Amino acid sequence: MLNEREIESCYLGQFIPVHYHHNMLMDNNRMHSFKAAIDYAVKPGMKVLELGGGTGVLSWFASAKAEKVYCVEFNPDMVKEARKFLAMNPGGQKVEVIHADAFEYLPPEPVDVVICEMIHVAMLREKQVEVIESFKRRYQQKFGGPLPVFLPEAVLMAAQPLQQEYDFEGFYAPIVQFQETGVVHSGTRELAQPAVYSLIDFAQPNELSYAWEGKFVIERDGILNAMRFVTKNILAVVQERNTTIDWLNHYMTLPLSKQVEVRQGDVLQVSFAYRAGGSIPSLEASIRADVVYEAQQQALAAFV
Repeated sequence: MLNEREIESCYLGQFIPVHYHHNMLMDNNRMHSFKAAIDYAVKPGMKVLELGGGTGVLSWFASAKAEKVYCVEFNPDMVKEARKFLAMNPGGQKVEVIHADAFEYLPPEPVDVVICEMIHVAMLREKQVEVIESFKRRYQQKFGGPLPVFLPEAVLMAAQPLQQEYDFEGFYAPIVQFQETGVVHSGTRELAQPAVYSLIDFAQPNELSYAWEGKFVIERDGILNAMRFVTKNILAVVQERNTTIDWLNHYMTLPLSKQVEVRQGDVLQVSFAYRAGGSIPSLEASIRADVVYEAQQQALAAFV
Protein backbone atom coordinates (compact mmCIF):
# COMPACT_ATOMS: atom_id res chain seq x y z
CA MET A 1 0.00 0.00 0.00
CA LEU A 2 1.17 3.54 -0.82
CA ASN A 3 1.41 6.10 1.95
CA GLU A 4 -0.21 9.54 1.71
CA ARG A 5 2.88 11.22 0.24
CA GLU A 6 3.24 8.49 -2.38
CA ILE A 7 -0.45 8.77 -3.34
CA GLU A 8 -0.06 12.54 -3.82
CA SER A 9 3.06 11.96 -5.90
CA CYS A 10 1.21 9.48 -8.14
CA TYR A 11 -1.42 12.10 -8.85
CA LEU A 12 1.00 14.95 -9.42
CA GLY A 13 3.32 12.94 -11.64
CA GLN A 14 6.49 12.62 -9.56
CA PHE A 15 5.89 8.90 -8.96
CA ILE A 16 6.12 8.04 -12.68
CA PRO A 17 5.34 4.45 -13.77
CA VAL A 18 8.00 2.15 -15.14
CA HIS A 19 6.80 2.12 -18.76
CA TYR A 20 7.04 5.93 -18.95
CA HIS A 21 10.73 5.75 -17.99
CA HIS A 22 11.23 3.16 -20.70
CA ASN A 23 9.71 5.60 -23.21
CA MET A 24 12.18 8.26 -22.06
CA LEU A 25 15.05 5.88 -22.85
CA MET A 26 13.76 5.75 -26.43
CA ASP A 27 13.61 9.56 -26.77
CA ASN A 28 16.79 10.15 -28.78
CA ASN A 29 16.64 13.94 -28.49
CA ARG A 30 16.41 13.82 -24.70
CA MET A 31 19.07 11.14 -24.32
CA HIS A 32 21.61 12.76 -26.66
CA SER A 33 21.22 16.21 -25.07
CA PHE A 34 21.58 14.96 -21.50
CA LYS A 35 24.54 12.77 -22.35
CA ALA A 36 26.35 15.70 -23.97
CA ALA A 37 25.55 18.06 -21.08
CA ILE A 38 26.61 15.56 -18.40
CA ASP A 39 29.81 14.78 -20.28
CA TYR A 40 30.59 18.51 -20.30
CA ALA A 41 29.59 19.31 -16.70
CA VAL A 42 31.07 16.30 -14.89
CA LYS A 43 34.86 16.39 -14.60
CA PRO A 44 37.09 13.45 -13.61
CA GLY A 45 36.94 12.67 -9.88
CA MET A 46 33.77 14.63 -9.16
CA LYS A 47 30.97 13.56 -6.81
CA VAL A 48 27.51 13.62 -8.40
CA LEU A 49 23.97 13.38 -7.03
CA GLU A 50 20.90 12.62 -9.13
CA LEU A 51 17.48 13.42 -7.70
CA GLY A 52 14.76 11.28 -9.25
CA GLY A 53 17.01 8.79 -11.04
CA GLY A 54 14.43 6.62 -12.79
CA THR A 55 16.21 3.92 -14.79
CA GLY A 56 19.59 5.29 -13.67
CA VAL A 57 20.70 6.24 -17.16
CA LEU A 58 21.69 9.84 -16.34
CA SER A 59 23.63 8.64 -13.30
CA TRP A 60 25.34 6.12 -15.55
CA PHE A 61 26.33 8.89 -17.97
CA ALA A 62 27.88 10.74 -14.99
CA SER A 63 29.74 7.61 -13.81
CA ALA A 64 31.96 7.74 -16.93
CA LYS A 65 33.98 10.50 -15.26
CA ALA A 66 32.71 10.82 -11.70
CA GLU A 67 34.37 9.13 -8.75
CA LYS A 68 31.00 8.50 -7.07
CA VAL A 69 27.35 8.94 -8.06
CA TYR A 70 24.39 8.93 -5.65
CA CYS A 71 21.16 8.10 -7.48
CA VAL A 72 18.01 8.86 -5.45
CA GLU A 73 14.69 7.34 -6.51
CA PHE A 74 11.34 7.36 -4.70
CA ASN A 75 9.51 4.67 -6.67
CA PRO A 76 10.49 1.20 -5.32
CA ASP A 77 9.82 -0.41 -8.70
CA MET A 78 12.24 2.01 -10.36
CA VAL A 79 14.84 1.38 -7.65
CA LYS A 80 14.82 -2.29 -8.65
CA GLU A 81 14.94 -1.41 -12.35
CA ALA A 82 17.86 1.01 -11.92
CA ARG A 83 19.91 -1.45 -9.87
CA LYS A 84 19.25 -4.18 -12.44
CA PHE A 85 20.21 -2.02 -15.42
CA LEU A 86 23.29 -0.50 -13.76
CA ALA A 87 24.59 -3.99 -12.93
CA MET A 88 24.45 -4.77 -16.66
CA ASN A 89 26.54 -1.76 -17.70
CA PRO A 90 30.29 -1.14 -17.27
CA GLY A 91 31.00 1.39 -14.53
CA GLY A 92 27.56 0.92 -13.03
CA GLN A 93 29.13 -0.07 -9.71
CA LYS A 94 30.10 3.58 -9.21
CA VAL A 95 26.40 4.44 -8.88
CA GLU A 96 24.73 3.89 -5.52
CA VAL A 97 20.95 3.69 -5.99
CA ILE A 98 19.18 4.97 -2.88
CA HIS A 99 15.48 4.45 -2.17
CA ALA A 100 14.55 7.83 -0.69
CA ASP A 101 12.38 10.91 -1.11
CA ALA A 102 14.16 13.69 -3.01
CA PHE A 103 12.43 16.22 -0.74
CA GLU A 104 14.27 14.75 2.26
CA TYR A 105 17.52 13.18 1.06
CA LEU A 106 20.94 14.76 1.46
CA PRO A 107 24.18 13.05 0.40
CA PRO A 108 26.69 12.00 3.09
CA GLU A 109 29.28 14.36 1.60
CA PRO A 110 29.37 17.52 -0.53
CA VAL A 111 28.80 16.95 -4.25
CA ASP A 112 29.96 18.89 -7.30
CA VAL A 113 26.99 18.36 -9.65
CA VAL A 114 23.30 17.73 -9.04
CA ILE A 115 21.27 16.21 -11.88
CA CYS A 116 17.51 16.56 -11.59
CA GLU A 117 15.08 15.79 -14.40
CA MET A 118 11.60 16.10 -12.91
CA ILE A 119 10.57 18.28 -15.82
CA HIS A 120 7.18 18.74 -17.39
CA VAL A 121 6.19 21.45 -19.88
CA ALA A 122 5.81 24.82 -18.08
CA MET A 123 7.15 23.18 -14.90
CA LEU A 124 3.70 21.68 -14.25
CA ARG A 125 2.85 18.35 -12.56
CA GLU A 126 6.39 17.32 -11.67
CA LYS A 127 8.31 18.83 -8.74
CA GLN A 128 11.52 20.11 -10.36
CA VAL A 129 11.47 23.62 -8.92
CA GLU A 130 10.20 22.68 -5.47
CA VAL A 131 12.66 19.79 -5.11
CA ILE A 132 15.67 21.89 -6.07
CA GLU A 133 14.70 24.84 -3.87
CA SER A 134 14.23 22.48 -0.92
CA PHE A 135 17.53 20.78 -1.66
CA LYS A 136 19.45 24.07 -1.80
CA ARG A 137 18.16 25.18 1.61
CA ARG A 138 18.93 21.85 3.27
CA TYR A 139 22.29 21.43 1.55
CA GLN A 140 23.54 24.83 2.67
CA GLN A 141 22.40 24.17 6.22
CA LYS A 142 24.40 20.93 6.28
CA PHE A 143 27.46 21.78 4.20
CA GLY A 144 27.47 25.55 3.75
CA GLY A 145 28.58 26.92 0.38
CA PRO A 146 29.19 26.80 -2.43
CA LEU A 147 26.21 25.10 -4.01
CA PRO A 148 26.88 22.40 -6.62
CA VAL A 149 26.24 22.97 -10.30
CA PHE A 150 22.67 22.04 -11.23
CA LEU A 151 21.75 20.26 -14.42
CA PRO A 152 19.64 21.68 -16.03
CA GLU A 153 21.19 25.04 -15.19
CA ALA A 154 18.16 27.05 -16.27
CA VAL A 155 14.75 26.83 -17.92
CA LEU A 156 13.21 29.30 -20.38
CA MET A 157 9.41 29.31 -20.67
CA ALA A 158 7.31 31.02 -23.35
CA ALA A 159 3.68 31.24 -24.52
CA GLN A 160 2.23 31.65 -28.02
CA PRO A 161 -1.34 32.23 -29.30
CA LEU A 162 -2.66 29.67 -31.80
CA GLN A 163 -5.57 28.65 -33.93
CA GLN A 164 -5.75 24.91 -33.25
CA GLU A 165 -7.84 22.31 -35.07
CA TYR A 166 -9.99 20.21 -32.73
CA ASP A 167 -11.90 18.15 -35.30
CA PHE A 168 -11.24 14.43 -35.03
CA GLU A 169 -13.00 12.68 -37.93
CA GLY A 170 -15.97 14.96 -37.41
CA PHE A 171 -15.86 14.74 -33.60
CA TYR A 172 -15.18 18.13 -32.01
CA ALA A 173 -13.09 17.84 -28.85
CA PRO A 174 -10.98 20.75 -27.52
CA ILE A 175 -8.31 18.80 -25.63
CA VAL A 176 -4.82 19.36 -24.29
CA GLN A 177 -2.29 18.36 -26.96
CA PHE A 178 1.42 17.62 -26.85
CA GLN A 179 3.25 18.18 -30.12
CA GLU A 180 6.73 17.39 -31.34
CA THR A 181 9.03 20.35 -31.90
CA GLY A 182 10.61 21.07 -35.26
CA VAL A 183 7.63 19.54 -37.06
CA VAL A 184 4.96 21.31 -39.13
CA HIS A 185 1.53 20.48 -37.69
CA SER A 186 -1.17 20.92 -40.33
CA GLY A 187 -3.90 21.65 -37.78
CA THR A 188 -1.92 24.37 -36.01
CA ARG A 189 -1.82 28.02 -37.12
CA GLU A 190 0.61 30.30 -35.27
CA LEU A 191 -1.01 33.71 -34.80
CA ALA A 192 1.94 35.58 -33.23
CA GLN A 193 5.51 35.09 -32.12
CA PRO A 194 6.14 33.38 -28.74
CA ALA A 195 6.72 35.61 -25.70
CA VAL A 196 9.02 34.60 -22.85
CA TYR A 197 7.22 34.75 -19.51
CA SER A 198 9.77 33.22 -17.13
CA LEU A 199 13.47 32.38 -16.86
CA ILE A 200 14.40 30.00 -14.05
CA ASP A 201 18.07 30.07 -12.99
CA PHE A 202 18.62 27.17 -10.60
CA ALA A 203 21.76 28.79 -9.19
CA GLN A 204 19.52 31.54 -7.78
CA PRO A 205 16.50 31.46 -5.43
CA ASN A 206 13.28 30.83 -7.38
CA GLU A 207 9.62 31.48 -6.71
CA LEU A 208 7.22 28.56 -6.77
CA SER A 209 4.48 30.38 -8.67
CA TYR A 210 4.13 32.26 -11.95
CA ALA A 211 1.80 35.12 -12.79
CA TRP A 212 2.15 36.80 -16.17
CA GLU A 213 0.37 39.40 -18.26
CA GLY A 214 1.66 40.35 -21.68
CA LYS A 215 0.71 41.50 -25.16
CA PHE A 216 1.06 39.92 -28.60
CA VAL A 217 0.82 41.61 -31.99
CA ILE A 218 -1.25 39.32 -34.22
CA GLU A 219 0.57 38.48 -37.47
CA ARG A 220 -2.24 36.75 -39.42
CA ASP A 221 -6.02 36.57 -39.39
CA GLY A 222 -7.55 33.63 -37.56
CA ILE A 223 -9.58 32.30 -34.68
CA LEU A 224 -7.67 32.36 -31.43
CA ASN A 225 -8.73 29.25 -29.52
CA ALA A 226 -5.55 27.91 -27.89
CA MET A 227 -2.27 28.83 -26.21
CA ARG A 228 0.95 26.94 -26.81
CA PHE A 229 3.46 26.62 -23.96
CA VAL A 230 7.14 26.21 -24.84
CA THR A 231 9.77 24.95 -22.38
CA LYS A 232 13.46 25.13 -23.26
CA ASN A 233 15.79 23.45 -20.76
CA ILE A 234 19.30 24.88 -20.75
CA LEU A 235 21.13 21.77 -19.63
CA ALA A 236 24.64 23.23 -19.62
CA VAL A 237 26.29 26.53 -20.46
CA VAL A 238 29.45 25.92 -22.49
CA GLN A 239 31.33 29.10 -21.63
CA GLU A 240 34.42 28.51 -23.75
CA ARG A 241 32.27 28.26 -26.87
CA ASN A 242 29.70 30.83 -25.74
CA THR A 243 26.90 28.38 -26.39
CA THR A 244 24.51 26.07 -24.54
CA ILE A 245 23.40 22.44 -24.62
CA ASP A 246 19.61 22.51 -24.71
CA TRP A 247 16.64 20.17 -24.55
CA LEU A 248 13.26 21.37 -25.78
CA ASN A 249 10.19 19.71 -24.30
CA HIS A 250 7.26 18.85 -26.55
CA TYR A 251 4.96 21.81 -27.07
CA MET A 252 1.87 21.82 -24.87
CA THR A 253 -1.26 23.35 -26.42
CA LEU A 254 -4.15 24.26 -24.12
CA PRO A 255 -7.62 25.09 -25.47
CA LEU A 256 -9.18 28.41 -24.41
CA SER A 257 -12.60 28.59 -22.77
CA LYS A 258 -13.76 31.05 -25.45
CA GLN A 259 -12.73 31.70 -29.03
CA VAL A 260 -11.63 35.15 -30.18
CA GLU A 261 -11.55 36.31 -33.80
CA VAL A 262 -8.32 38.16 -34.50
CA ARG A 263 -6.91 40.04 -37.49
CA GLN A 264 -3.42 41.01 -38.53
CA GLY A 265 -2.21 44.00 -36.51
CA ASP A 266 -4.55 43.41 -33.55
CA VAL A 267 -3.02 43.56 -30.09
CA LEU A 268 -3.90 40.63 -27.87
CA GLN A 269 -3.55 40.78 -24.09
CA VAL A 270 -3.01 37.43 -22.33
CA SER A 271 -2.73 36.61 -18.64
CA PHE A 272 -2.39 33.44 -16.60
CA ALA A 273 -1.16 32.23 -13.22
CA TYR A 274 -0.19 28.85 -11.77
CA ARG A 275 2.18 27.23 -9.30
CA ALA A 276 5.21 25.10 -10.09
CA GLY A 277 4.21 21.45 -9.93
CA GLY A 278 0.53 22.33 -10.21
CA SER A 279 -2.01 20.62 -12.43
CA ILE A 280 -2.53 21.33 -16.12
CA PRO A 281 -6.24 22.20 -15.55
CA SER A 282 -5.19 24.87 -13.02
CA LEU A 283 -3.22 26.70 -15.71
CA GLU A 284 -5.88 26.08 -18.33
CA ALA A 285 -8.58 27.61 -16.11
CA SER A 286 -6.51 30.74 -15.41
CA ILE A 287 -5.82 31.80 -19.01
CA ARG A 288 -7.48 35.03 -20.16
CA ALA A 289 -7.12 36.38 -23.69
CA ASP A 290 -8.70 39.60 -25.03
CA VAL A 291 -8.15 41.85 -28.02
CA VAL A 292 -7.28 45.29 -26.65
CA TYR A 293 -6.54 46.97 -29.98
CA GLU A 294 -8.41 46.21 -33.22
CA ALA A 295 -6.24 47.25 -36.16
CA GLN A 296 -9.04 47.16 -38.74
CA GLN A 297 -11.40 49.29 -36.65
CA GLN A 298 -8.67 51.83 -36.02
CA ALA A 299 -7.87 51.98 -39.74
CA LEU A 300 -11.56 52.56 -40.59
CA ALA A 301 -11.84 55.25 -37.95
CA ALA A 302 -8.79 57.02 -39.33
CA PHE A 303 -10.18 56.81 -42.90
CA VAL A 304 -13.52 58.33 -41.84
